[in-house]
Amino acid sequence: MSSQQLLVRQVVRSAHQARAYDKVRAYFPVKVHRSVRAISSSVTRSAAAAPKLKPTPTSTPPPPSLEPAPQREQSWLTAKVKSSPLLFSIFLSVARVLGYGSPQQFANRRALLLYNTLCATRADEASAFWREECALPPTFQSWFTITNLHVWLLTVRLRALPAPHGTQHVQGLIDHFFQDVEERLRAALQPGVLPPRSSSPNLSSTAEDGSHYPHSSFYTTPTPLAPKGTFPSTKAYQEAVNLQKRSRAPEKLITRQMKILKEQWAGMGMSLDLGLVRGDAEMAAAVWRNLLGARGASGIVLGQEGNDSGYRRAVNLVGGLVEDVRKVDVDKEELKDDNSGVHDFAPSENDRYVGYPELMVTLVSYIRRESLRLERLDDSVIVGPRRVGREGEGVQNLRWGDIQNNVRSKPGSLEPIRSCGT
Repeated sequence: MSSQQLLVRQVVRSAHQARAYDKVRAYFPVKVHRSVRAISSSVTRSAAAAPKLKPTPTSTPPPPSLEPAPQREQSWLTAKVKSSPLLFSIFLSVARVLGYGSPQQFANRRALLLYNTLCATRADEASAFWREECALPPTFQSWFTITNLHVWLLTVRLRALPAPHGTQHVQGLIDHFFQDVEERLRAALQPGVLPPRSSSPNLSSTAEDGSHYPHSSFYTTPTPLAPKGTFPSTKAYQEAVNLQKRSRAPEKLITRQMKILKEQWAGMGMSLDLGLVRGDAEMAAAVWRNLLGARGASGIVLGQEGNDSGYRRAVNLVGGLVEDVRKVDVDKEELKDDNSGVHDFAPSENDRYVGYPELMVTLVSYIRRESLRLERLDDSVIVGPRRVGREGEGVQNLRWGDIQNNVRSKPGSLEPIRSCGT
């Protein structure tokens, strides 16, 4: 088979993979409405940057290195195409015919790199802060909440892009977010259905693995089934396979959980949008409810020394599994452990509430600071060069700053964020 024929087959295969992203909308429709109103630019003064909090002793491993990920070795076909101007010209021509160079595809590929670099790995990069200072358990739900926060931060800036780039990039970002979420959910509830991802948090899986998104060590996933050759017999391997199949959750549960996660995504986005307009107090309230589980919403339980029987959690009466609020016994539900790991602090840990005001300042300052940083960047830096093969240029320069910034700004020193709407 000639190099030209192999080239055409490779481009067609890439086009099919690109079109596979559209299946996310068919299964889990997340539409970005063109009628989104622009957020008012009359943002009140920003919170002062918080001083660096003292870390508490913990056995949590340090966050992974932020060094650039190693480059994969190019295939012989890639090297052949790059070395031949004629083959490269044929490649670009076929790609354009298949829609690979359309504005929507450029936005989709740029959004993939933005999501993998800035959002999907953020829980791992600052894992010590999320686990220790915010007391978030190492679960998939915590990973989703942290990632959702940074998807929103990026969405605010993408909405300010001129039409149609804003809509296209936001849609691509959300498509990738929920496709990644669905894959992770299936890996947790339906082990063995999808191939395991690369173990490196800085590398997405190879195309053969079937995933374009990075692995996360922030939470634990089911251990993949050992290779067939490691079992003493074929019968033992088949029994292990059958046991794994029986442990998989039904498809109905996956659909229900995806619906709940969609509601959480929409709810957090609306709350943070409101905080962006109304000011720091509203933003802090949104962070407290959506990120920190509204700890202490019903008051702080005081108990005698050694008595930690005051378990209580905040109950969300909107959406999720709640169909009729009148049938919910709130007092009873608050005392029921939902195994999420996010609940009010025990009486012996009540002193942790003392640091909550400072934690609110830290988180709100981080959100304001990063929103302003992205707002100051030119649109060309956000969308990239929009050339085939150069979609990833400049993405590493958009990485988030340190959450616990120890530089204190003067009150009102940060400039108002401009209107961010398409």
